[in-house]
Order: sequence, then structure tokens, then C-alpha cells
Amino acid sequence: MINIIFVNSRLLILLMLPVFLLHCEGREKESSPSALLNKDRLNINIGSEPPTLDWSLATDSTSYTIILNIMDGLTRFGKDYKPEPSLAESWEISEDGRIITFHLRKNVFWSDGKPLIARDFEYSWKRLLNPKTGADYAYFLYDIEGGKEYNTGKEKDPEKIGVKALDDSTLLVKLKRPASYFLSLLTFMSTFPMRQDVVEKHGLKWTEPKNIVTLGPFYLSNWRHHERILLTKNPNYWGEKPKLNKVEMVMDENPTSALALYEGGELDYIDGRSIPVLEVPRLRLSQEFKTEPQFRGNYIGFNVKKPPFDNPLVRRAFSAAVDRSKIAELIQGAGIPTTSWIPQGMLGYDPEIGIEFNPDKAKTWLAEARYPGGNGFPEIIFLYPDVGNNRIVSEALQNMWKRYLGVHVELQNQEWKVYLSTLDTDPPQVFRANWGADFPDPHNFMNLFECNSGNNETKWCDKMYDELIERAAAEDNTEKRVAIYKEAQKILTETEVPIAPIMTSIQQSMIKPYVAGLSLNPLGMVFFNQVSFADKASN
Repeated sequence: MINIIFVNSRLLILLMLPVFLLHCEGREKESSPSALLNKDRLNINIGSEPPTLDWSLATDSTSYTIILNIMDGLTRFGKDYKPEPSLAESWEISEDGRIITFHLRKNVFWSDGKPLIARDFEYSWKRLLNPKTGADYAYFLYDIEGGKEYNTGKEKDPEKIGVKALDDSTLLVKLKRPASYFLSLLTFMSTFPMRQDVVEKHGLKWTEPKNIVTLGPFYLSNWRHHERILLTKNPNYWGEKPKLNKVEMVMDENPTSALALYEGGELDYIDGRSIPVLEVPRLRLSQEFKTEPQFRGNYIGFNVKKPPFDNPLVRRAFSAAVDRSKIAELIQGAGIPTTSWIPQGMLGYDPEIGIEFNPDKAKTWLAEARYPGGNGFPEIIFLYPDVGNNRIVSEALQNMWKRYLGVHVELQNQEWKVYLSTLDTDPPQVFRANWGADFPDPHNFMNLFECNSGNNETKWCDKMYDELIERAAAEDNTEKRVAIYKEAQKILTETEVPIAPIMTSIQQSMIKPYVAGLSLNPLGMVFFNQVSFADKASN
């Protein structure tokens, strides 16, 4: 299958070569110094249609990339990923660490001209926590007094939630306990302010370009669904004004055609979703090829409510039958093999934790689960999203489980938006997933699998695990905190095994030499207001 794909992709390129030469001829003129002086639009590929631009509901990196550039939060990341003031000009924290008073920046206006007020934050956060909203990220605000109780239905009165607009420019937040990461959490989209009048007036269509109001460096000016999105410079942005006038995002899910657009001069930047695995050896020779390790964990998820994965012995067997180093080789260095859930470079990372590749042990565990040699094992489905290198990884896993366990796994792929919906509503027995850090703290990885996490698609719930994660969150002694995470990770990846970590991602990308300021980072954030074209960078 790999050889066929290789031949077809080469054949496609040969057939389209005359077209590309014509494109290149035109783009060669456009890339000249005089043409670049007039270039004011960055062209990129985002791969697929964003599932939603409602930042109370968005959970995926595609939506995040857009929302991050049309909105701002109370804080943003500065040097060394330390939170610094953004929409909040300043704040005070009480001595016990439980009360934070935020003072909003003055002269910040929404795209319709109305001023930002503290009530916009109070509404947004209470909407996120409202169980009727159905927000997967509601648990992000469980550190707030009354937040968890309101979201889980134990408390009906939203006024009992510890967030209150004292006046137009002052927001009071009460935490149930100190949380060292809380200011970092406020850089994330789920905590961005939101206009109640707009949401209630337009309902499900409030995020359409003609309805949405935002306050970031760009605004959403056009959205041709499943084709392209256009962001336009916000002339009234409160912060540093963007150097670009527009950012056009096409939605091309085919890596081969996306790469052809880049090499033909139609795109200025592409990331890993637009780079075919078999082209990586060639592209590595180019100075335009860039790599950056990510705080992003790739894992196999098991739905512990569906047999036979309701048995931890089966889950351990499937984890032990995965040769992670082989998978890393197949995807040409786009991932680092790992059995630790907390990624490398983050507090709590431990390469010794997790189940290593061990076919003999895998067979033993499966036999103990009463499926010796895979005999009697039921039919199962493995779901993966039809983007990037997921097919290659999934086929490799299918082969490993057949070879080492004697088990046949049927593969099923879905378009990105449908895949996310399936995981939310009815996850299959096994699925491929990943998690990118929303802020650089292990709590963001570990609380993903707490019982009340809306992003926990495994259906696994372990009270002891939850207690450990909450203890770690309140612990200010680094050594003690790491020890607690070590204990929790063993439950997660060795004993109960609702997930099997397989890789930490490495972002591969191509950036045109005339593009300045588009820097990669471990959090996968791309800020278009920092981008310029080389001949304009000094202007």
C-alpha cells in the first residue's frame, strides 16, 4: 500500500508539473522585492473545516488557531511562557491565594465599537459552566468556587459561582483553593470574554462573519464553509497592530495537494497536516523545512465501558503490543516514542513510567483475560481522524495487534468534525487521539482524565486518581508535586490503562524565506499579528 501511494503521488506531481511551472513563473515575479512590497496577505492551509468558532464549545487545534487570532484573554504568555497582562492591565492576589481581583485595560473595544466590560467575562465563564451549554472545557473552571457544583447540577444558582463583575472594569474571582497555574489557564480560548447580547440574538449563527463580534488583532471577514476563511486586520485593535492586512486560510485535507500549493507559491506556510510522510526526506534538505518539539501527546484511547476493554488486562495487552519506535520511523520523525503521558520538557515527565513494548507480556495479559492467542476475541473497531499521518499510524497499529496478539482490528476513519462528534457522543472500543497543552503545566494533561472532564472520551473514572490530581494541583512543593504525579501516572498508564501513550509530537512545517515572525513553539500557538514579510520587517 505504501509503495502504491508513493508511485501515485509521484505520478500526480509529474502530471501536474506544467501547471506548477506556470504557477512558479507567476509566483517568481510575485516573490521579487517589488512584488513583496505590495504583498499584504498571508496564505496558509488549516486542513479542515473548523468544527466551531464558539470559544465556549471549541476543543480542537484548527478552531483554536483562528480564535487565538480574533480574540484575547485576561492574560497572555510572555517570555518563558509566564503569564503577563493582556485584557487585564493588572491584578491583585490575596495572601491565601484564593481571591484574585482583575483590573481591565481601558479603551478596549469590540469590533462593533462597544467597550469591553467585566460583565463580558462573567457571562462567558458562567455560560461555559452552564450544563445546558454542554461545554467539554467546563472543567477548566472547576478551580473557581462553586464552578464544579453548578456544572454538575448540584447547585442551580449561577450567582453562587465565584466570579463577579464588581463594576465595568473590575472582575473578582474566588478560588476554592490556591492554583499556581490559574493565571496561565486564562490565556486559553475557553476563558475569553463573550457578548451576551450577540449570542442571545443570533443563537447558533452568532459565529457567522456577519454576526460575530471580536476584539483581537484580526476579525473574521469571510467564511466559505469547507473552502476557506479570511481574517482581516482590526484597525482598532488595542495592542500592537498587525503588519499583515489579511490572512487567508484554505481547507485542503489532502497533504499532497497542499504541499503542491506551497511549492507552487500559492501558500506561504504549511504545517505537518500538509506534509506527506513520504516527502519528508526530500523536504528535510530544504532550509524552509522546520521542526519544533510540541507539548502534545498522542495516545490510544480505550472505551472502558465497552467489552472487551472493560477489562484492564486487555488494555494492558494492547499497550504492550505497540512498538512505538517503529511508528516513529514510519512517520519520518514527526513524533518521539514515549510511554509517559506527561510530555518531555514538562514538570513530571518520567520516561520510566508506562508499559514498554513487550510482545510476550502482551500475550500473557491477553491469555489471563481469557483470550489466549486472540481466540474468541470479539470484533472491534479502531477509529481515527482522516487527516495527516493518522492512516499510516493506524495501519501500523492494526498490523502490530494482529502480529503480537492474534487480534484483528477493523479500521474506521472519519472527517475531522464528524470524528470529534463521535468521540463526544459514542466513542468506539478503541480510538486514536492526541492532546496538545493549553498551558504549560502538567495539570493540563493529568486532569484530562478526571471523572468530570468533558474531554475524557474513555469513560474511565477513578476516585483515587482524581484525589491525587487535586492534591497535586494544590501542592506548592515541586518535589512533592512530582511524586504525586508519578503515582497518578502509574495508575493511568500501567495499572488501569484507559490510555496507551505512544508519541510526543514534533511539528514539521515549511515556511517561505520571505515570511518573518512566524515562530513555532511547544504550545503550537501561531500569532499572525507578529508576522511580516522580510522586506517589510524593518519598516
